[in-house]
Amino acid sequence: MAGSRLLPVLTVPDTATAAPLAEALAAGGARCAEVTLRTPGAEQVLKTMAAHGGLAVGAGTVLTPEQAERAVAAGARFVVSPGFDEEVVAKCRELGIPVVPGIATATELMRALKAGLDTVKFFPAEPLGGLRALRALAAPFPGTRFVPTGGIDASRLAAYLADPAVLAVGGSWMATAAHLERGDYQEIRRLTAEAVERSMT
Repeated sequence: MAGSRLLPVLTVPDTATAAPLAEALAAGGARCAEVTLRTPGAEQVLKTMAAHGGLAVGAGTVLTPEQAERAVAAGARFVVSPGFDEEVVAKCRELGIPVVPGIATATELMRALKAGLDTVKFFPAEPLGGLRALRALAAPFPGTRFVPTGGIDASRLAAYLADPAVLAVGGSWMATAAHLERGDYQEIRRLTAEAVERSMT
């Protein structure tokens, strides 16, 4: 995440799209991706994409320790959750896997810091107030790094990445449900390449 600063967030209903999706993202220059556990075939998607080799693939929307364990067994290199849960964090540490829990308030952030974490997901970023809210939250906690996701699109990417507290930005605009439904991997590759270029400037 730190190397690429860009995290495509993927919800993939059809497992058959996993391999060409991984290829399109990698061809566009993505170095990592998050597969959300929101669909029945998500673990198979994770396994297929992790086998591609060109991406560091993690599991998102991890809500329980059991989900974290299954995700790692499927090939997840990191775990992302929408909120902070001590049991999920503990399980990831037991498995030796990086975890990025979601936080929305200073109280949640303090709990994450107390648990020994220094990187958290700010979610849902735009509905919570966007970059202005992230900066206000980050100010009392120097050294904490944030991965904002939720409602961010290509037009907001550069502004988020310009903030020193932001480690990487997550977003789904590069590979939406509509792209996957019509098999538009060329567009996924184009949007990914555009986002990668913006993240490097």
